[in-house]
Amino acid sequence: MPDISYLNDLVIQVRRDILRQVHKVNSGHPGGSLGCTEFFVAMFQEIMDRKEGFDMNGTEEDIFFLSNGHISPVFYSVLARSGYFPVDELNTFRLINSRLQGHPTTHEGLPGIRVASGSLGQGISVSVGAATTKKLNNDDHLVYTLCGDGELQEGQNWEAIMYAAAHKVDNLIVTVDYNGQQIDGSTDDVLALGNLKAKFEAFGWTVLEIENGNDLQQVIDGMKSAKELTGKGKPVCVLMTTVMGNGVDFMMHTHAWHGKAPNDEQLEIALAQNPETIGDY
Repeated sequence: MPDISYLNDLVIQVRRDILRQVHKVNSGHPGGSLGCTEFFVAMFQEIMDRKEGFDMNGTEEDIFFLSNGHISPVFYSVLARSGYFPVDELNTFRLINSRLQGHPTTHEGLPGIRVASGSLGQGISVSVGAATTKKLNNDDHLVYTLCGDGELQEGQNWEAIMYAAAHKVDNLIVTVDYNGQQIDGSTDDVLALGNLKAKFEAFGWTVLEIENGNDLQQVIDGMKSAKELTGKGKPVCVLMTTVMGNGVDFMMHTHAWHGKAPNDEQLEIALAQNPETIGDY
């Protein structure tokens, strides 16, 4: 397994990838991507049981679904740097006919992508279906999904959350990117979410909290603890507190960089705060 020093270097490099992708096409979503960098590195480098190669069925391995598909820059970077496709393909982000569209799609057959996402509020439902399929096929691997906290303002999530508990879908781990920000402002201002821990528990889930989702070791430890809670009759929710725009001082703690690309000067400042570690594409 990679050591923590290498993984922290990879986190920095992924931040660079995110910034360079959105800057090149002056389009994309850096804020949430930067906030979830540690999570993606932890998942694909340390947490998930992955097999060689890629197939859509994902049998006999853990699988992952990204619900908040607009944070595709971090997903693409970590997939590429985990061997799913060439790193230099990141140069094609959001270009016409690219496999790396602004929201992940499946029609071009990009390894690592099992569902088109970005229509918010659907990822938990998809994951419940995939986890149920694994149970029916006697596949004891896990299904993971990441969703944004703002997504939980949509009702479809709560139908899926209720269903998962009622049917004891206990091979499912849903992580919520709990950054308190969404496109129009803070979640409290747009539509307050209340006590998410109490809500999930009331719906019959086991809930674990990661206090600092931008501390790589905390994320690794927290997700390992979440794995230990599976198979006990309840689905598992991880509430992971992150900072939108983490790692770039002028992007942090604000929704302003939800879907805004840095200009040339801002890119240089941001990259200087994240010096190259493993190698740019």
